[in-house]
Amino acid sequence: MSTSINAMQLAYDTLRFDERVGILRRQQLDSLQINLGKLCNQACTHCHVEASPKRAEIMTRETQAHLLDWLDANAVATVDLTGGAPEMNPGFRPFVEQLRKRDIHVMDRCNLTVLLLDEQRGTAEFLAKHGVEIAASLPCYLQQNVDGQRGKGVFNSSILGLKKLNALGYGQPDSGLKLNLAYNPAGPFLPPPQEALEADYRTRLKDDHGIVFNELFCLTNVPIKRYAEWLTRQGELENYQRLLEDNFNAATLPHLMCRNLVSIDWQGHVFDCDFNQMLEMPATGLEKRRLWEVPAVELIDRRIATADHCYGCTAGCGSSCGGTLAD
Repeated sequence: MSTSINAMQLAYDTLRFDERVGILRRQQLDSLQINLGKLCNQACTHCHVEASPKRAEIMTRETQAHLLDWLDANAVATVDLTGGAPEMNPGFRPFVEQLRKRDIHVMDRCNLTVLLLDEQRGTAEFLAKHGVEIAASLPCYLQQNVDGQRGKGVFNSSILGLKKLNALGYGQPDSGLKLNLAYNPAGPFLPPPQEALEADYRTRLKDDHGIVFNELFCLTNVPIKRYAEWLTRQGELENYQRLLEDNFNAATLPHLMCRNLVSIDWQGHVFDCDFNQMLEMPATGLEKRRLWEVPAVELIDRRIATADHCYGCTAGCGSSCGGTLAD
């Protein structure tokens, strides 16, 4: 049974997020983050999606076609594809091709190891051909930490995936192929300063493996779903929630990812962010509605659904799919 900080009674006095912050509204709509399904070749301990090789939720070609029709009628600059492993959706390549034909910038949230699967031969080359930006998960530059969080052998496979991408031009100067890495802590603590950690990543990955990349994104683990279950087993859920609340930073609020994107689940439903999606907290007033039933203008200035897990994005330097939010 999944655990959430929203579903448990904390033993200490807490100031609810909505009481502290008040009403948040979407400022603009630049991006769609689309979950193509929960199927993944990994089952990581921190995964708030609870993705795994056993998940059957997959976005259909019909739903993808509806989303393309919506994009034809509503101007959005970026589509951010996530999962699970988005590449494992059978319609991944045709969908990306259609997005690029519309001159939409495409990001692929890639776990790297998926690129080595027999059934994914040619995927890396496909991504390079279509100029897809890659945000690749690599929670540490040390094998012990990565394998402990993601499974035995994942670090070495991830390095092979990165080398494959580098050989295609990803992360190389002047190639136009962006390769960003995503770090998240291995334990119940906040990420270190992004700039300093990025420098460490560059040095270690270059010296140890000859790997180059563009930027490092530091992400805070949000205590929901599988990560909340792990925290509970460690006896750390309450302490971690207190850590997030104690480090609340109001300077992050104008830059939260929910202020300029919406998250779409594998069935086309609309959410304010990926975390809300996994908690089944639909966008305010849009319960059970699909994106193609809602024009973009109705999504702007709409109240954002918030709860105490939102402290994960507002603690310390803040956290978003593009890394930290404030100094």
